[in-house]
Amino acid sequence: MGVNRRSFIRYAALTAAGSAAGLRPFGALNSLAQSATDYKALVCVFLFGGNDANNTLVPFDTAGYANYSSIRGPLTLPQSSLIQLAQAPNFALNSNMPDIAKLFDSKAAALVTNVGTLIAPTTKTAYQHGATVPTNLFSHPDQQLEWQNASQSGATSSGWAGRIADALTTSANPNGLVPMITSVAGDTLFCNGAASTPVSVSPGNLGGASCNEGTTECAAQQATAQALLQFDSGLSLVQADNTITSNAYNYAKVLTAATSSLPALQTVFPTGNGLASQLKQIAQIIQARAALGVSRQIFFAGIGNFDTHSDQVNLQGQLLAAISPALAAFYQATQELGVASNVTTFTMSDFSRTFQPNSNTGSDHAWGSHHIVLGGAVKGGQMYGTFPTLALNGPDDSGTNGRWVPTTGSVQYAATLASWFGVSPSQMATIFPNIGSFPTMNLGFV
Repeated sequence: MGVNRRSFIRYAALTAAGSAAGLRPFGALNSLAQSATDYKALVCVFLFGGNDANNTLVPFDTAGYANYSSIRGPLTLPQSSLIQLAQAPNFALNSNMPDIAKLFDSKAAALVTNVGTLIAPTTKTAYQHGATVPTNLFSHPDQQLEWQNASQSGATSSGWAGRIADALTTSANPNGLVPMITSVAGDTLFCNGAASTPVSVSPGNLGGASCNEGTTECAAQQATAQALLQFDSGLSLVQADNTITSNAYNYAKVLTAATSSLPALQTVFPTGNGLASQLKQIAQIIQARAALGVSRQIFFAGIGNFDTHSDQVNLQGQLLAAISPALAAFYQATQELGVASNVTTFTMSDFSRTFQPNSNTGSDHAWGSHHIVLGGAVKGGQMYGTFPTLALNGPDDSGTNGRWVPTTGSVQYAATLASWFGVSPSQMATIFPNIGSFPTMNLGFV
């Protein structure tokens, strides 16, 4: 059976081709073992669609909750259902996040409040008088890209993780058999650098990273792809495409061999939970870090359907109920592997949602949001940033329906994580072009 151009590109792009990684004899890989103390990993969990932060983290004090409930209308969560945070008793988490509440109160997780895409620090007054802001605010595709590239323009061709890989791969992973970045949630801008690209895998199917449609069909597809590559088109792309495809199969073999030689994780991940499957796969790859010859890794995972224009309380509740145990299981797996302090997990999302409900028991696209950071190195049990004033047309509202002007830039959030990961101050401006516009590049949560 043949393979069309779109399918071929999908197979070829499943892994990186920044620099050819030869497939060394696997029996020699253990000689590349890295010290656990030298290992660090960042794990991004992207909440696609725009998670409603207003119903994720809720004021719990009497006056704060009364104000919240008076404006949220049908989106109001009963105060009796909320999980009060012992470490921040004036706030509570959604009832579907008991695991995150426990991690926060045990100081393994922190919350960073009112974060959003910004060119420079901006106030409501400045915004309403024409301050320069990121392109196409409140747009799903643009804001997803701008969170991922930290350049505040959807047109930028690389992501901040990819640019970190550009800067650190040679020094941090000189003997790495796979790229620094792995995506378990498809092709994303976040992972792409100027000189480096990710390996992309299907959770639970590392060996099928290049093809997952059966032995006979995969063999036919590979043969067709090779024939296409050898076709004399008159363009000078044949060798480059051959390298991409060769690396795709080689990386799949390396990952399969590295993980299959290790004992099964004892941590139990939730079943029937797509995010948990992604995070379990990431844990297994981290477990194989010595055999892969890496001391720095970045991972991308994602979960969708947060675009809750209707039936929000029910839909968001189901999604948060999937995220909470998945993140908790992943943290437990890092403890099992002895790398809890070496792995930092964090959330990103398009934006938050309007504080004022719409007419369909949902909410619409907004701006500043709250995010979770998790790991043994996190200075947990604290809230970072400035929680917005929950008032329509109030001091933090960009308009009249509760779209909070961020008080912390997403680039500051990213730069804090990058600093912990090993990016030096001198490298920050290359990776985060706008960081110099902000008073600090390190928010101190890790």
